[in-house]
Amino acid sequence: MSRAATELPATTRAFLARPHTATLTTLRPDGTPHVTPVRFTFDTATGLVRVTTRAGARKARNVAAGGRAARVALCQADGFRWVTLEGRATVTDDPVRLTDAVRRYTARYRAAPPAPEDLAVIEIAVDRVLTLNL
Repeated sequence: MSRAATELPATTRAFLARPHTATLTTLRPDGTPHVTPVRFTFDTATGLVRVTTRAGARKARNVAAGGRAARVALCQADGFRWVTLEGRATVTDDPVRLTDAVRRYTARYRAAPPAPEDLAVIEIAVDRVLTLNL
């Protein structure tokens, strides 16, 4: 079922709050999918997903390429229960946004994320939510 990101049922919000990893799917320049495990945060009030990463990581470079490659999907699953968050992504190294992303990540996973020199955050403006068994 597709839902607006800011109108999620309590069961879906609770599932997304669990400290699981997810998979992030981006598109390489040749159009093939690049799928990688990630830790993330989701702000239900704004519908914004944040994924900290290295600016030089393949996923960040795919998003930075723009165009079709900036459309991404993030999926968190637990057995036959899952939620996929789709939307347009951007990459930033803005210090204020990085600080916010690190703060949220640390609160969710109870540990700070890795802090490489080229730390960046992928922000996904979620415009489609698909769920099963939630």
